[in-house]
Amino acid sequence: MKNYHLLIQGDVVGVGFRSWMKREANILQIVGWVKNREDDTVEAVIQGKDNLVLTLLEKAKKGPEVSWVQDVVITENPVDRNLFAFEVIY
Repeated sequence: MKNYHLLIQGDVVGVGFRSWMKREANILQIVGWVKNREDDTVEAVIQGKDNLVLTLLEKAKKGPEVSWVQDVVITENPVDRNLFAFEVIY
């Protein structure tokens, strides 16, 4: 199991990034959350099986078709046993 905190920079707010990430996370059985930040970045925590988390991480570096990801700042965290689903935080 891996847990990563992501700070996604670029043209990522207002382009459906959060709902896209939720769909991708659910397909891969990843838990965590995603939210827009006031500085026009997207913040997320993703957790799950190593290979599946890495798959979502690679997808997040590209984002949905209408977004433009400039950079993803990645921090590895300890596994959080209190995460059971993937949520969009508003």
